[in-house]
Amino acid sequence: MSATHTLSWSDELLLGDARTDHTHQEFVDLVNATTAAASDQKLPVYQQLLAHTVEHFAQEERWMAACGIQPDFCHFGQHTSVLQVMQEVERRALNGEMAYIDSMIEALVEWFPGHANSMDAGLVSYLQEKGYDTATETFKEGAVVDSAALPSCGHAPDQPCA
Repeated sequence: MSATHTLSWSDELLLGDARTDHTHQEFVDLVNATTAAASDQKLPVYQQLLAHTVEHFAQEERWMAACGIQPDFCHFGQHTSVLQVMQEVERRALNGEMAYIDSMIEALVEWFPGHANSMDAGLVSYLQEKGYDTATETFKEGAVVDSAALPSCGHAPDQPCA
């Protein structure tokens, strides 16, 4: 498999929140482990990536919900779409269609840096502005919960969230 099917962890992916950065580094490591896995181990490693991604997205969604971001916000929708495709890839791989795993990894490698540097960076900034501590999943003492504008969906401000 080519290097285009791997992600490199770098300072460009650091968002300044230790828990987010740790979760993202684990995601990158699991994407790369799936790429590197022997064919007879590819599905079990992919399933680890899928399980991690389910929790990764649930974690961010708990944070968004705690800060009053509604479930119809674009960030939730992107998570839902990615998980649906990842789960379909797992279903197909379980039926012997293993090539879909490599295609999914290629798509994740293309998608993740942009998602992290737009939606997740906006979320981290929003959480910090609101005084939300991702380590404890609580608001810091004195936090003003309704003071921040919603984070960006990664598009021009005059365009609706998709």
